[in-house]
Amino acid sequence: MKVEEIRSFSDAELVKRLTEARQELFNLRLRMATRQLANHRELPRVKKRIARIETIMREREFGIR
Repeated sequence: MKVEEIRSFSDAELVKRLTEARQELFNLRLRMATRQLANHRELPRVKKRIARIETIMREREFGIR
């Protein structure tokens, strides 16, 4: 997901996407612990998505951009 695409979301949509991403990260960690995760590169991808969403939410909170 691109930064421009994330910025186009409303605040409510950002919260929804953040919740979904955190749930996905939890599920990936669970699958990793039980050795059912086929592609381990999914973990950093989801972490980056969470960081991007949180950064944009913080920017909006401070009125940046």
